[in-house]
Amino acid sequence: MSNTATDKPRLRHPEKAHKPDNPSPRKPDWIRVKAPTSPEYVKTRNLIREHNLHTVCEEASCPNIGECWAQRHATVMILGEVCTRACAFCNVTTGKPGGVTDPMEPVNTALATAKLGLRHMVITSVDRDDLADGGADQFARCIEELRKTTPDTTVEVLTPDFRGKDGALERVIEAGPDVFNHNMETVPRLYPSIRPGARYEHSLAILKRAKELDPAVFTKSGIMVGLGETKEEVFALMDDLRAANVDFMTIGQYLQPTLKHAAVDRFVTPDEFDEYRNVGFEKGFLLVSSSPLTRSSYHADDDFQKLRDARLKAIA
Repeated sequence: MSNTATDKPRLRHPEKAHKPDNPSPRKPDWIRVKAPTSPEYVKTRNLIREHNLHTVCEEASCPNIGECWAQRHATVMILGEVCTRACAFCNVTTGKPGGVTDPMEPVNTALATAKLGLRHMVITSVDRDDLADGGADQFARCIEELRKTTPDTTVEVLTPDFRGKDGALERVIEAGPDVFNHNMETVPRLYPSIRPGARYEHSLAILKRAKELDPAVFTKSGIMVGLGETKEEVFALMDDLRAANVDFMTIGQYLQPTLKHAAVDRFVTPDEFDEYRNVGFEKGFLLVSSSPLTRSSYHADDDFQKLRDARLKAIA
């Protein structure tokens, strides 16, 4: 990305440039992944470029991109590539988008979905505090376009918190997503340092309100661990999500994007992830995905089938 005035590369995270480096511990063997090289990965990347789309897979440096794109699964990130927030964990470019959106984004998202042959499409976005509705209408238009173009594709949205945007959540839910996801990201004690632009109680309220607006929609939320949280805090967060009637929780290891981002406090062991999954099921979630490399949309297609089966079993 370039600055047209000076023709110099623009910093992805200018607000972090002055901060000291935060070295993290060496990654354990269970974190390592192979570099993406498959022909299907290249085809998926080219298709995304063809339709002028962005993906959270690339922008957030997801460790699973090689595996997912080899299977032609990609999570489209709408509303551009510049986020108005500056979370301490996130690698997405920060800055001022200037109120601009791409009117062709919903159509291009639907066309790419059709060409990828996706049964389940996940759409997320940057935060767009500069827009009056926080980008809610663009989410809704994407859902509506997908219903017209690929009616058999189920749709999952992973939205920002729409803080201070009256009517935004209602617009998204009215469009009828199959899954509404909003990530809590971390425990409340760490919000001031890790997610300073958000409020824990507001994010909980968004999830609870989504279910109230449409009791049939699956609600979902994810957190990262390894940021300094305790097990007791994670268990308490689970209780908060269940009190908000959240169906599905994802838990994955935080990985530091750059030395300027928050450091990894520790690498949570696979056994601890198994414990989180077991406790989550005991607390009543329909589904819990918990592993070092779990991310919000990782295996989202398969997980949606599991969610539907779990709901049917619960009401049988």
